[in-house]
Amino acid sequence: MDLPSHRFISYFDAPEAQQLCDLAVVEQFTDQSIIFEEGEDPSFLYLVLEGQVEFKKQASFNQYQTVAVAKANDFFGEFGVLDGQPRSARAMAAGKIKLAKISRPHLMEILSNAKGKVILNLFSYIIHHLRVTTNQYVNQLVRKEKMELVGEMVNTILHDFRSPFTGIQLSSAMLKEMHPDEETEEWCDLISMQIQRMLGMAEEVLEFAKGSTVLYRRPVYVAKMLEHFEKLNRVYFQSTQVGFSVKADDDCVIYVDENKLIRVFQNLVGNAVEAFEKPGGKIVITTSKTPGWVTIAIADNGPGIPEAIREHLFDAFVTYGKRSGTGLGTAIAKSIIDAHGGKIEFKSIAHEGTTFYILLPETQPEEMLEEVAEEVKLN
Repeated sequence: MDLPSHRFISYFDAPEAQQLCDLAVVEQFTDQSIIFEEGEDPSFLYLVLEGQVEFKKQASFNQYQTVAVAKANDFFGEFGVLDGQPRSARAMAAGKIKLAKISRPHLMEILSNAKGKVILNLFSYIIHHLRVTTNQYVNQLVRKEKMELVGEMVNTILHDFRSPFTGIQLSSAMLKEMHPDEETEEWCDLISMQIQRMLGMAEEVLEFAKGSTVLYRRPVYVAKMLEHFEKLNRVYFQSTQVGFSVKADDDCVIYVDENKLIRVFQNLVGNAVEAFEKPGGKIVITTSKTPGWVTIAIADNGPGIPEAIREHLFDAFVTYGKRSGTGLGTAIAKSIIDAHGGKIEFKSIAHEGTTFYILLPETQPEEMLEEVAEEVKLN
């Protein structure tokens, strides 16, 4: 949006509005840029023209918790400008943003000569903003408590399940030795892979609850990875009568944590299968390249994502119409893609289907290039 049409400017009469526009300095910030730190002296009022700003409080050493956000047409920093007290939180760019900033001395001079209705409008917005910020902060605290509870539960489950899982794997290995035919070996290998997959899924939830994602990257052929994914889910697709197909370039290589990426596919495909209202559903995964990116598209012909949850689909604890849903699947998927420096988007049409687009960087940091080339050669 342009500066003259911003909400804050609209509170003032034409001469004052023009004066504010003339005094404002427009700046652009890159993702994760710090606009101001907690405790800094207030020098400017900020108007958000494009993008989103997050406000963070330090929760522990080098750990920050988001307490509020400001989007286009919002403004922030008014409390410090009005009372002269230090900033109460860190302001950080969430993606690319454009801000207009007005210095405190100039703003205070204009406000001191402004009409009563201007002050009343500004006061009304500040009260509204305070209420919204309070609600956002409370929601963040509730989410944090939920994640701590999830982390404790998963930790207990992992501890209790490791022993029986070890027993299953040992039994599978013994069967493989006793019956060294091809079919038995294939089923025993599948049992072992599924056990590792279950443990990996639990550990992923634990990582997500802690707010961290650990990656073990290596060069991966996308086609082979998707072939492995299909093998893991072949019985599942047959039992649910879902058609599944892959169209991938054989020479497409990415530098990723394969196990974590497979679990992203599992979450998205699993949601699609559960959404099918009758047998005959189809899921197609395709790959493509654009400058700088490899795109993996997961398309289904299901009922589409309900409008009620589209805006918050990647938030934790958001679920719809699933008796056993936790609301963590898509949130974890996004955290994994974010950790890879990628993007995840979707398009959904009611009664026609949904397509998720996973975009992963095509190039790697220079220090990784030799390792990537060597590992690809070995494969």
